[in-house]
Amino acid sequence: MAWNEPGGKNNDPWKNRGGRDQGPPDLDDVFKNLFGKFGKSGGGKGGSGSNMGKFGIGLIVGLLVVIWFVSGFYTIREAERGVVLRFGQYYKQVEPGLRWKPTFIDRVIPVDVQSIRDQASSGSMLTEDENVVRVQMEMQYRVVDPYRWTFAVTSPEMSLSQALDSAIRYVVGHSSMDDVLTDGREVTRQRVWEELQSIIEPYNLGVSILDMNFKDARPPEEVKDAFDDAISAQEDEQRFIREAEAYAREIEPRARGQVNRMNEEAQAYKERVILEAQGEVARFAELLPQYEKAPEVTRDRIYLETMEEVYSRTSKILIDNEKGSSMMYLPLDKIMERQGSMEPKRSRSSLQGLQNQGDRERNQTSQNESGLREGRFRNERE
Repeated sequence: MAWNEPGGKNNDPWKNRGGRDQGPPDLDDVFKNLFGKFGKSGGGKGGSGSNMGKFGIGLIVGLLVVIWFVSGFYTIREAERGVVLRFGQYYKQVEPGLRWKPTFIDRVIPVDVQSIRDQASSGSMLTEDENVVRVQMEMQYRVVDPYRWTFAVTSPEMSLSQALDSAIRYVVGHSSMDDVLTDGREVTRQRVWEELQSIIEPYNLGVSILDMNFKDARPPEEVKDAFDDAISAQEDEQRFIREAEAYAREIEPRARGQVNRMNEEAQAYKERVILEAQGEVARFAELLPQYEKAPEVTRDRIYLETMEEVYSRTSKILIDNEKGSSMMYLPLDKIMERQGSMEPKRSRSSLQGLQNQGDRERNQTSQNESGLREGRFRNERE
């Protein structure tokens, strides 16, 4: 049985006893009594009631004015700029600090212009070579014009998201799968950035795109293993190329050094041959006058020296023995060592001997000429 049903005296939670109502007061009765008191105070004797009513109204109005004035204070943070609307229309832009606005007349919209915001987009897309890839990119931007950011479009974040998604799909649709997934990622990123700039430029959203990052780009799971093999092959190719370039950088200086050494050796050989030829020419030029004066003696001497030089380089020894065939002991090793040590001295001594021979022949010739002149002089005197 409910507590408010007739006859339920023990079920009354307000403990009403003796038929008296002890429940909560009715709000309608409270307001009626309050307004009745104000009416009685206004209609009393004299002007005291009227003055009390005016004072109450003035007090209430003053409180409302104070509340309205205090509620107009607001603060714009350092990283924000405030866009002020007066009766719903753009009025001005305020800088950071403590500000005041008339409540119910002006409205202030704070806009963060220093924080870097992120906007991501992802999805499965069809490439130019009819392959499906899943691409995920992230854009970083910052608001530079609070007014354009607030009023250019209805929802700037949604507009940026749709523009980013459109730019990614356009660029991926005009690229091959290898360009998107392997070595063309940087080019694709740059193209997406440029395409996004061209899309949002007509809307003048008041934002600046700071960076564009590739977060993920992968082929479908069905062909992931094959694509991983292709990626490994490309990495091996790049590794082999780098190793070949390193080997080339290592071997090239060595080859250049060998070339320089061979050039220097060839130049030295050239100079040596030229000097030897000039020496031979000078030697024969000195022998020519001596040969003209005593050809047989000079010829025999040159022959002997030549044969001595030729036979000094051979290990065979010829012995002319007229008395018999008696055995002779020849220390060939000692003879060869002595010939090797005396060979440079012999070449110098031969040239010196030729010069001395020429000097002797010139002296003999001069003596003969002087003797002929003396004999001629004596004959004339006689």
